[in-house]
Amino acid sequence: MAKQGNKTPLLRVLSYREFALFEGGLFPQYMTGWIQRVGAGWLAWQLTESPTWLGIIAAADLAPMLVLAPIAGAVADRLEPLRLIRLAQFLLMVQAILLLALSMSGYMRIEYLFVLALFSGIIYPFHSTARQSIIPSTVPREDFSGAVAIDSACFHSNRFIGPTLAAFIIPAFGVNGAFFAHVLGSFLSVGAFHILRLPPPDRSRRSRGNLFADVSQTFSYAWRHQAIRPLLLILFCASFFVRPVQDMLPGFAEAVFSGDAQTLAWLTSAMGIGALAGAMHVAVRGGTEGLTNFGIVGYVCTAAGGLGFAATQNIWAGMTWLFIAGYGLNVMSTCVQALMQLAVDDHIRGRVLSLYLLIYRGMPAIGALLIGIAAEYWGLQLAQGIGAVLCVIMLAFIWPARKPIIAMLETPRES
Repeated sequence: MAKQGNKTPLLRVLSYREFALFEGGLFPQYMTGWIQRVGAGWLAWQLTESPTWLGIIAAADLAPMLVLAPIAGAVADRLEPLRLIRLAQFLLMVQAILLLALSMSGYMRIEYLFVLALFSGIIYPFHSTARQSIIPSTVPREDFSGAVAIDSACFHSNRFIGPTLAAFIIPAFGVNGAFFAHVLGSFLSVGAFHILRLPPPDRSRRSRGNLFADVSQTFSYAWRHQAIRPLLLILFCASFFVRPVQDMLPGFAEAVFSGDAQTLAWLTSAMGIGALAGAMHVAVRGGTEGLTNFGIVGYVCTAAGGLGFAATQNIWAGMTWLFIAGYGLNVMSTCVQALMQLAVDDHIRGRVLSLYLLIYRGMPAIGALLIGIAAEYWGLQLAQGIGAVLCVIMLAFIWPARKPIIAMLETPRES
């Protein structure tokens, strides 16, 4: 892969043809996925008006990552990731079609919504692990952080675009319009990935042993690694204590801010805009020097944003705090992912990055469920506020943990 001259980090990464095609193929799935997610959250609230059910639906979508992410990582290290993501995209399209069909027929119940959320939750570990494994094959090593940041920006820009579109689609066409949009977006992504061509990854050093032995080895490797272990600690604290606010937003929209589906879309968009700003900040910044401390800054913003949002009943203040939380969460998670990409080699990349996905996507499932249950007794604001306070307290453990990360990963090594 040829070097791209003296372009800025952002333009240099975008000039790689394979990377541009890869992100272009993901964009429709990302965008319409958020439209469907807003619609599904609003439908769950309409069917039950229960914070506990909001937490259960979120857990169904996210919790399978806890069990399946390490297995998906081992599978991605044995197979060609492009083929794996193509299969996952197809199955997600099937889920979107079933959701639309049940909703349009009038037979939708909260139990069916739970099953469909669980179905997509089972598919996403394989989709996400394959995606993370593909990114390094599209750019040179020195552009890993920029590529990860742009991939994150692509995802999180749709956290703004998708809910903003949902704010118009749902009032005009109902949740069925949101579900139809995702069927169309999934179809476009399936077509795009069948056009994309990438060289197969080097599997000469792949494990030939038992799949579950590979999973066990992954946890052991991460625990012993002096940089990966503290990175996962940082990711865990923000993901468990604050990130679940995203799944509680349907309840906040109506119960706290006295709003409707459009209020939910604006709240989700505010967090998405902040996330986009965070990812673009990392992408424009480029390089690895100072990336660890920048990630810690993101963690602090995440905790502050979550605490501020839980403490207000003003919609504009709430949107502002969600912007800060979204910005911080994405700065933190993008920095952690970029540093982990630098820490591992191709033959174990999928397995190690599966731990990132396990925590970033799986831990919010447990957090959302616990916050949802606590909110039944204490209210949404107090339950979410306690989570944010615990996130602040954990900073005492995170701050000294940054030292081995800086020492091992921020100094460039020879390729």
